[in-house]
Amino acid sequence: MTAEATASRVDEIHILWTSEGMSCDGDTVSVTAASLPSLEDVLMGAIPGLPKVHLHNKVLAYETGDGFVEPFHRAARGELGPFILVVEGSIPNERINGDGYWTSMGNDPDTGEPITLNQWIDRLAPRAWAVVAIGTCATYGGIHAMAGNPTGCMGLADYLGWDFRSTAGLPIVNVPGCPVQPDNFMETLLWVLHQAAGLAPTIPLDDQLRPTWLFGKTVHEGCDRAGYYEQGDFARDYNSPKCQVKIGCWGPVVNCNVTKRGWMDGLGGCPNVGGICIGCTMPGFPDKFMPFMDQPPGSHLSAAVVGVYGPFIRALRSLTNRTANREPKWRHNRTRLSSGYQPRWPHS
Repeated sequence: MTAEATASRVDEIHILWTSEGMSCDGDTVSVTAASLPSLEDVLMGAIPGLPKVHLHNKVLAYETGDGFVEPFHRAARGELGPFILVVEGSIPNERINGDGYWTSMGNDPDTGEPITLNQWIDRLAPRAWAVVAIGTCATYGGIHAMAGNPTGCMGLADYLGWDFRSTAGLPIVNVPGCPVQPDNFMETLLWVLHQAAGLAPTIPLDDQLRPTWLFGKTVHEGCDRAGYYEQGDFARDYNSPKCQVKIGCWGPVVNCNVTKRGWMDGLGGCPNVGGICIGCTMPGFPDKFMPFMDQPPGSHLSAAVVGVYGPFIRALRSLTNRTANREPKWRHNRTRLSSGYQPRWPHS
């Protein structure tokens, strides 16, 4: 744990969650389905050792209007803390907006003008105990940042800088997904809260600032269909239970754990229910994974190589399966034992 994090153990913490970026609020909606832990367990103090948590999220808040925005103003003035800033939605480039603005939250009490998302981030991020980007839009730009977009939007690390550090000495924590897998986010938040309480070491992140234990493996490595791939047995349509690489699945090169974790309570997840992986957790999404449902470029060569030895392996396994799928011949109800048993003292 860093010296800064060790010195900043807290008993009570606020979560300022803004979805005023280029967002559909899908990540907020997704997190309401979390169970490991649930949002309710965290907010109601059901998990031992956590700080008391106050959540400020417009979708889940009782407050409206100025009442909802007030904690954000207080935090910007240094009157609320410590707090975790959660950003949902991609960050537009307000330097190219002309005389208008791309997105905002609330009005400046002095001027009456809308406060842009960028202004909120500029005011809050330097004061935050930790900064968490939820969903692919906030982490890497996502759908709104694809080629041809008019807003010049980007991920949070592109905006703040990849070397950004919070007041606790933490880099931005990225939890991608379109939308985010609910338990992935809540488990990450749980780690950050445990760290705030002094009960966990610094959260381990990869070079794309994703939690390593969640995004260290590919979709393919956890996929139930992976065995078909190594046998060169590929699906030709979406009704097949076989490997879907030839009908557009990017699973072998995408960092995501949904095939192991499922979506809700261990169930669902794209390839688990017959869908292909389109790479929604990846920094290059969506541009580098389009057009969807076309065979990924690298899969042509790999599928060709697998196609050479796969049928041979499949034939050998089929042969072994046929022999192992029958009982041994000495299991019978006849009058003579034929199991090979040799008695040490022959019966008279």
